[in-house]
Amino acid sequence: MIDLTLTEALAKLNSREISAVELTRAYLNRIEKYGSDLNCYITVTPERAMMDAAASDARRAAGEAKFLDGAPIAMKDLFATRGIRTTAASRMLEHFVPEYESTVSQKFIDAGTVLLGKANLDEFAMGTFSKTSFFGAPISPWQIERGLTAGGSSGGSTSAVAGGLAIAATGTDTGGSIRFPSAITGMVGMKPTYGLCSRWGCVAFASSLDTPGPIARTVDDTALLLSAMAGHDPLDSTSAKNGFTCSAPLEPILGNGKKLRVGIIKEFADVKISDDMKNLFEKRIADLKSMGAEFIEISIPNILDALAAYYIIAPAEASSNLARYDGMRYGLRVEGRDIYDTFKKTRAAGFGDEVKRRMIIGTAVLSSESYDVYFMQAARVRRMIADSFNTAFNQCDLIICPSSAGTAMPLNSDLSPLEYYALDLFTVAMNLAGIPACSVPCGLATNGLPLGIQVVGNRFDDMRVLQLAKHIETAAGVDNRPTTIMGK
Repeated sequence: MIDLTLTEALAKLNSREISAVELTRAYLNRIEKYGSDLNCYITVTPERAMMDAAASDARRAAGEAKFLDGAPIAMKDLFATRGIRTTAASRMLEHFVPEYESTVSQKFIDAGTVLLGKANLDEFAMGTFSKTSFFGAPISPWQIERGLTAGGSSGGSTSAVAGGLAIAATGTDTGGSIRFPSAITGMVGMKPTYGLCSRWGCVAFASSLDTPGPIARTVDDTALLLSAMAGHDPLDSTSAKNGFTCSAPLEPILGNGKKLRVGIIKEFADVKISDDMKNLFEKRIADLKSMGAEFIEISIPNILDALAAYYIIAPAEASSNLARYDGMRYGLRVEGRDIYDTFKKTRAAGFGDEVKRRMIIGTAVLSSESYDVYFMQAARVRRMIADSFNTAFNQCDLIICPSSAGTAMPLNSDLSPLEYYALDLFTVAMNLAGIPACSVPCGLATNGLPLGIQVVGNRFDDMRVLQLAKHIETAAGVDNRPTTIMGK
């Protein structure tokens, strides 16, 4: 049962070949066996999971099955879950139990899913390897003996799905936090159009960039998850009116005479990537050409400035959002001599080094001396990048580019903060522009590890992004079954 995709499992549940209780028990057994090896969960919820599964079987027996009834999923521990610890992987919220449910997690409850637990991540989603988690970093199940990163910030989610400790998972993507970890763990990860999925009840990092999205093993599964997550939410002022509805399998966008113009970003041509990434990228282009895709070179003139703009805008918003954690209302409290000393001691003890670094940077760029020089310049670059994408989509229908420069690195890689930040080069521009992008496995490198290609679309063109991603998935034929990955 662990090797079933979400689509396959739902078919077997609907035919009564398996029950939700049996499927959930299989996942809980696997979590018990391998959970400590992968460290992909912060909190496991076996009692809640079995209760959800029993309720799902009862609904199906009564002929009242819901959209994703009985699917056992992991929820990134950034989404508030009523009565269940929600930590954002920080000491600051180590014991925080919300009395409310995030919109995304409520939508999954409404769809009939089973909650296995809360997935590990970088602290407050700030990081690239999930190493900043107060609870330790999750491990990639690929070549597990090597201690490779599962990526970040949604590293726990990708590790859980890749290792067979969840059939699917939620993530959030602020600068690549779904797509990068999905690429290096052989998963499909979708950053939807900004506003398509509600941010309400999701612990904020950078509010104008944060984008909830799905992680799964196939594109069809990802589309099903996005259907459950998407939709307007009056509680979120940035929520779009648009929805997303899909029932697998996705319709082909190529073949039978169908034409598609696919853009290749000129400015990425000189960016250094591994030989494996280059070869696989060229192979997938050849595959798409054979199906009728036409490739054209497009220009996003400021895209190489996106990284600098992102690392001004995101910390600035983070410094504002994290000001609420002061020990006065909820979360950690370390008593001091007076209120100001309590603030200092609480924040010094509650936040990790990377979160402190970004808060300091953000506060600095928002200061009166630096606001015009840094923040406003970054905002102008952001607008120029968004405008360039709009122009590009007048020339092409979709865009493809690498999701990462290479395969997963060991967790103990000795990189400076700037070197970690540079790993986001291929992903941050899409967040700045608010457009959809999906990382899909494009093949295995010579070292046996997966690599991903990113499909990018115009705003609210999420369906076509997924349709092209499915063609790449089919051409690549990567075997990402959990028992293949872990050999168990």
